[in-house]
Amino acid sequence: MTGPKVVASAKANLTYDLFSWFFNIILDIFFREIRPRGSHKIPPEGPVIFVAAPHANQFVDPLILMRECKRRVSFLIAEKSMHRKEIAFFAKSIQSIPVVRAQDIARAGEGKIMLHDRVGAPTRIYGVGTAFTRQLHKGDQITLPEEVGSSEVVEIISDTEIVIKKEFKDLKALELLTNADGTKYKCSPHVNQDRVYKAVYEQLNRGGCIGIFPEGGSHDRSELMPLKAGVTIMALGAMAANPHLDVKIVPCGLNYFHPHKFRSRAVIEFGSPISIDPSLVAKFSEGGSSKREACGKLLDVIYNALRSVTVNAPDYEKLMVIQAGRRLYKPAHRKLHISQVVDLNRRFIHGYEKFKDEPKIKELEQKVLAYNQLLKYHGLKDHQVDKTRVGGLRTFGLFYYRVNLLFFWSGLALPGFLLNLPVVIIARLISAKKAREALAASTVKLAGRDVLATWKLLVGLVFFPALYFFYSVVIFAIAIHYQFPFKWKVLAPLITWNAMPFVSYASLRFGEAGLDVYRSLRPLFLALLPWSRHSVENLQTVRSKLSHDITELINEYGPKVFPDFDSERILNPTHPSSSSSSSSLSSLSNPAGGLKRSLSAAALSNLFATPMDWLDDNVFNWAKADDADADDIFFFLDKSNGGVSGRSYSNASSRAPSRERSRTSSFKGHNGEGFKVERMTELPKNKTLDEVTRELREGELDNNRPTFTITQPAQAENKKVV
Repeated sequence: MTGPKVVASAKANLTYDLFSWFFNIILDIFFREIRPRGSHKIPPEGPVIFVAAPHANQFVDPLILMRECKRRVSFLIAEKSMHRKEIAFFAKSIQSIPVVRAQDIARAGEGKIMLHDRVGAPTRIYGVGTAFTRQLHKGDQITLPEEVGSSEVVEIISDTEIVIKKEFKDLKALELLTNADGTKYKCSPHVNQDRVYKAVYEQLNRGGCIGIFPEGGSHDRSELMPLKAGVTIMALGAMAANPHLDVKIVPCGLNYFHPHKFRSRAVIEFGSPISIDPSLVAKFSEGGSSKREACGKLLDVIYNALRSVTVNAPDYEKLMVIQAGRRLYKPAHRKLHISQVVDLNRRFIHGYEKFKDEPKIKELEQKVLAYNQLLKYHGLKDHQVDKTRVGGLRTFGLFYYRVNLLFFWSGLALPGFLLNLPVVIIARLISAKKAREALAASTVKLAGRDVLATWKLLVGLVFFPALYFFYSVVIFAIAIHYQFPFKWKVLAPLITWNAMPFVSYASLRFGEAGLDVYRSLRPLFLALLPWSRHSVENLQTVRSKLSHDITELINEYGPKVFPDFDSERILNPTHPSSSSSSSSLSSLSNPAGGLKRSLSAAALSNLFATPMDWLDDNVFNWAKADDADADDIFFFLDKSNGGVSGRSYSNASSRAPSRERSRTSSFKGHNGEGFKVERMTELPKNKTLDEVTRELREGELDNNRPTFTITQPAQAENKKVV
C-alpha cells in the first residue's frame, strides 16, 4: 500500500511543480514586477495555513502566493468555480480543495426583516411579508445586504418571527434592521463541511500547507471584508484532533498597483507566523460557547495580523488622498521601491484614521484634493510637475530625442502589436462582460474589477495559441500556393509557430518602452510653450508648498503614532545594488579603492545595458518617466550640497525581472530581503580614512565611536558590527 501512495504523491508533486513553473511564466508576462516582502518569515517545514487578503484579483491571487511562498500549497476554492472546465483543470492540477459556500446557493428571502427591540430581545427577528416556515430550517442562516452580517437560525416561531443564534452588532447591520421599512435578506441553507475539514486535516497532518482567502470571495473594495470563521475551525480542529501538531498561520497581504491592468505591479507581504495558544485549542475541544469563544479570539488575531500587512482605506477617494499625500511627503534622501511604498501607504492610513478629525488634517485633505484636480487639468502626473523646470535648448533637444525614440520603439513594436491585436480586443470584450456578470451576481463588488485580470489571462491562454496556429496554417497555405520546396512547406509553419511567442514578447517590451517615452512627452511639451509658463509655475508653487505642509504635519503627528518615528527616515531603507555580498564587503575593507571600482563598473554596466537611460541621465539630466506607478518617484534634498536628487524605482524595474527578482540589495541574505541597516552615522572627522580603516580592523576605536550594524532579517539575533 505504501508504494502506490508514494508514487501517487510524487506524481502529484511533479504536476504541481510543472504548473507552478508555467504560472510563473504567465505572471512574469502579465506583471511588470512582483516583489515579495517578509518571505523569510515563512516556516520552511511543518503545517502552515496561509491566510491572504484582500482577495482583489480572483484566481490571480493564489498564483502570486504560490510563486512567492516557496512551498506547495493546497488552496480552498469555491465549488461553483469547479463547474468551469478550464478552472477545474488548473485547480485539480495544483491540488485545490473545493468548498461549497453558503452564499453560492443562497436565495432571496421573501418580504423584509427588522429588529424591534435591540436591547431587550436582540436575537428576535420579525418579518413583514415573510415566509420563514417555508424558506428557512433550523441551522440555516440569514444574511443581510452587502454581507454586513449573518446569523444562524436556532428557532422558527412563525412565518414572521424567528430567533437567531447571535445578535447583530455591526453598526451598518443595526442601521438596516432598525429601519422603519426593514431590510431585504437572503436565506442560506446549512452546508455540512465535514468533507472539507477532513481533507484539510489530512494535509496539515502530512506537514503540508493550506491556502485560504478568509473574506470568502473576491471583491474590488479598498478595505478588508469581514472574515469567515472557517479558517479558525481548520487550525483549532486540526490541533485538537492531533495534540502533537503545531499549526502556524501566516498572514499574507496582497497589494496591487492597478490589479486588473496588464503590466502593472504587485507586492505580497508575509507577516510573522501566528502560533496558536494551547488554551484556545482546549476551549475549542470543549465545544459549545467555549468553542465559539476560541474561534472568535483566534479570528480577531488573524484579522489584526492581516491589517498589519495590507493597505486598508475607508473608501477609494480617501485612498487617492493618502497616495497623493505619500507622494508629496519626503521621508528620506533616497528613492523607495514598491514594497516600501506599500508600507508607507499603510503608515499614512494608520495615521489618517487616528487624526482624521483634526482641523489641520481636514484642511490638508481638501488641499490635496484640489491639487489632484490641478494635475488632472494639466494632464500631468505628480512626478512630472518638476520636469517642466528645464527650459531652452536642453528641453528642445530632449523633446526631439524623445520623439525620435518614440518612433524607434513604435516601429519595433508595431508588427507584433498588429499580429496580436485580435486577441487583445477579444480579451477586453470578454473580461468586461464577465465583470458585468460578476457585479450583477454580487452584493459586495463595486465594479467587478476583481475578475478582469483572471479573464484576461484565461482568454489569452486559449486564444493566443489558437491565433498562432492560424498564422501557421496561413504560412502553410502560402507555401502550398507558391509551390515551395517540401522542406520549407514543413519548416515554414513550424518556424512560425515557434517564433510567434518570442516575436510577441519582444514587441511587448518594445511597446512598453515606447509607452513610457510617450507618457514623458507632455511635461516637455508644456515646458516648451511660453504661454503655459505661468500656469505651470503656479502648479509647481502649489506642489512645493503642499509638500512642505505635509512634511511638517507628518513630523508633528508622526511621533504620536509611531514611537520609532524619525523625521529623517520613516522606513528602514535597503540599498539596491547589482554587486554581490562579497564584493560589497570587500569594498568596506578597502573603501577608497572599492568605491572607485564599484562606481566605474556600475557606470559602465549602465551605459551598455541601458544606453537610452544613460543618455537621459548624463546628457539631458532628466530621468525617464514611467507608467502611472511612477507617481511613486521621489526627489530628495541633498543636505551636503543643497541639490535635489532622486529617480523613479520603476526605471530599473521596467526591465524583465528574472525568476530570482534581481535588483535586490548588495547585502543580500538567502531570503532575498536583504540586510537592514539599523543605525548609521558619519565617520570621525578628525581622522583620515586610512586611520579609521586601520582602527576598525584592529578594534582600537573606543566604545563611543560611530558604528553601523548590519542585521540579516532571517537571523536578527546574529549581528555583525563593523
